[in-house]
Formats: sequence, C-alpha cells, structure tokens
Amino acid sequence: MLVFLLVASSNLNHTIMTDQPIKYETKTPGIQPPAKNKNLAVPIAIVIAGALIAGSVYFSLGKAATSPTAAGDNAAAANQQLPQGDTSSLDQMAAISAGDHIRGNPNAPVKIVEYSDTECPFCKRFHGTMKQIMDEYGKSGKVAWVYRQFPLTQLHPKALKEAEATECANELGGNDKFWAYIDRLLEVTPSNNGLDPAELPNIAQYIGLDRAKFDTCLNSGKYTQHIEQDTQNATATGGNGTPWSIVIAKNGNKYPISGAQPYTSLKQLIELALQEK
Repeated sequence: MLVFLLVASSNLNHTIMTDQPIKYETKTPGIQPPAKNKNLAVPIAIVIAGALIAGSVYFSLGKAATSPTAAGDNAAAANQQLPQGDTSSLDQMAAISAGDHIRGNPNAPVKIVEYSDTECPFCKRFHGTMKQIMDEYGKSGKVAWVYRQFPLTQLHPKALKEAEATECANELGGNDKFWAYIDRLLEVTPSNNGLDPAELPNIAQYIGLDRAKFDTCLNSGKYTQHIEQDTQNATATGGNGTPWSIVIAKNGNKYPISGAQPYTSLKQLIELALQEK
C-alpha cells in the first residue's frame, strides 16, 4: 500500500456536513485511484505525489447528509495513504445522455463529469482549469466536459437559483447558451454567496437571451427537481463537497477527483486515462 507525505497549502473544496458533533480531522482532497485498476494504480500514485501539495483541515462530521460547510482556513501536513478500498459508489453515476450539458465531443474517449456549485470559490477556480483542459484536449475531440448541478444550498442559498438560471439559459438557447451563461456567471460572481440575484437576468441579456422569457422561466421554479436529482446523484457517487468530478477513461474505468485540482495534476490523469485499454 503506497504512502506519501504532503506539505501544507490552501483548501481545495467546500464540504458537506451533518448535525453530528464536530471533530477536526486532517484530510487531503485529491485524485483517488480505484484499487480495481492495477495497471494505473502506481502511475496515478506518482501523479498525485508529484502534483498535489496540500493537507487541508476539514470539519469531519461522520455520515454525509445535506447540510454543507466550508473547509477550514488553516492547512496542515499529513501522511496520506492512497485509497485501496471499494469505489463501487462511482457506478451510481447517472449515465451521460443527450440531456446533459456537454462541452466538446460527446463521443470523446475521456469524459470529465463535474458536479458543481456556482457560488463555490473552488468551483470558480476549477472552471478556469477545465477551460484550459478543453483548450488543449477538447478541440481535438479527446476530452468532453459534462456539467451537473451540485449547489450547497445551506452554505450558498443563492446557488440554487443560479443553477436554475443556467438551466433556463439552456432551455431558451440550447447547449451553447448554457455554457455561455455559466462562463459569464462564474466570471462576475465574487463567490461565497456574493452575487446579487438581480444580475441573473442581466447575464441572460448579456449573452443574447430574451430577458422577459428568461424571467418567466426563472420564476417558474421548473428546474428545482432536476437540480435535486443532480445533487442526489453527486452524493450517491461519493461527493461530499464541491467541485466533485469523475474522470471516465476510454475503457470505462472511473476516477474520482475531489476539489479544485491544478491543471498539471488533471492533465497527467487525462494522459493516463487516454492510455487505458
């Protein structure tokens, strides 16, 4: 079983908590290779050891539920052991379909499914990283980016309505407008529940949508159930914070990514995923 030492740095995600008594536990969010794939276990271990630099302090509150909390502001060094246990929860991921928000080639050999919260600062950071990834791998059709909703509403109450806004953009303008809307939203929000809700129709107008139709859609609440389904699927796959992503290799193997991992770390995992037989 491989073990490596990580040095301190900043936190990488926002996590979910329960109403259990708080205890402090040092964890390192990161790329977690499933034990069932022996061919890539060692290479991915090297990727993680070389690219990740943080052991972050979290609020660890036992069994996951629906009440979210931010990761702690302090960081600490930690001995991190590569997970060797069951990763079957990843198989709970809802199959990618035509109803998903997909950027890039839907038939790409590698797909990254991101469950995200538009008011999470780590998600905002990771969005920029993913745009870099798509610049390098999306144009050649090697990687597709699938976006799913995971608003941590107790931490970011405004995130739910923002998620609805992105779905309305999709309804009114299709997939391209969905991505244009979310790109602009994450560009203008200060994060941490800081965006004025009055900006939502302004963003719609900015990207060329009919403002009146957008307002009607947003006020209807028609997408709350869809967003809840995405959220439940995120937690079913093991997500306990945002951003939570799953890399699907060309042979169907799945690799979970916790937090806003840096470009170099994600790039190396993609290269390994592309090599899988």
